Amino acid sequence: MGKKGDLSDFERGMVVGARRAGLSISETADLLGFSRTTISRVYREWSEKEKISSERQFCGRKCLVDARGQRRMARLVRADRKATVTQITTRYNQGRQKSISERTVRRTLRQMGYSSRRPHRVPLLSAKNRKLRLQFAQAHRNWTIEDWKNVAWSDESRFLLRHSDGRVRIWHQQHESMDPSCLVSMVQAGGGGVMVWGIFSWHSLGPLVPIEHRCNATAYLSIVADHVHPFMTTMYPTSDGYFQQDNAPCHKAGIISDWFLEHDNEFTMVDIDKCVVVKGQSYIRLVFCLLLFISHDYMRKKIQ
Repeated sequence: MGKKGDLSDFERGMVVGARRAGLSISETADLLGFSRTTISRVYREWSEKEKISSERQFCGRKCLVDARGQRRMARLVRADRKATVTQITTRYNQGRQKSISERTVRRTLRQMGYSSRRPHRVPLLSAKNRKLRLQFAQAHRNWTIEDWKNVAWSDESRFLLRHSDGRVRIWHQQHESMDPSCLVSMVQAGGGGVMVWGIFSWHSLGPLVPIEHRCNATAYLSIVADHVHPFMTTMYPTSDGYFQQDNAPCHKAGIISDWFLEHDNEFTMVDIDKCVVVKGQSYIRLVFCLLLFISHDYMRKKIQ
């Protein structure tokens, strides 16, 4: 690259044109906004050498990684996203006469727009999950918003009463490690938690049902009979509703399937979660937990 003060070919042409039109060096400098020294030098170079372009961009040390080298480095990165700078440098230098340093590789990667970041965590999708997702998408691609309004979503969620079971990070200086504001209180056995079941649809937020013990088939059957059935018949009296549940073992028990078969004339089961559940985690759980937090006061009363 040329220096910041270099003139473009167009600017050099204006200088030459102004001088050939009869303007003096001072008049040309005032007209174009360049110094008199620059006007004199540019016109002299044109008069003596017919030079109309700057050659400063060709000065300096030649770049060690040209466009072809950048394409090769990009292929190495795409082939192994987890490779370190040391590994990329070693693989790049294989079979080359002139080797480059890790510093050059790091600088070149930044110039190419690459940066080292932690990967986003996503659920593991197997070939079966992908196939089920595609089947579900093809079967429901013509559904409108009005169709999705007829779906009632349900799920269970567990809430810890004292702390989160996920990783918590805080900011503190070295001498603040034992500061009360930097500590997390712990109790024996984790402090306990509460599991709740809930249901919601476009039209209404359904009941929030605490689960006292494990949610087995018997407990879930009472939930379905006492809460799912009234909710569906009230929200969808014309039997055009769809009830969604995930593929938890208690949901697939024989007594649950028999109950839904007995009431298949009142609403329809939709196996949406077959394609969105991976290793027991559901994407709709995010939305579901948000609605549960909205009903936090109700849940607190149930706990007390």
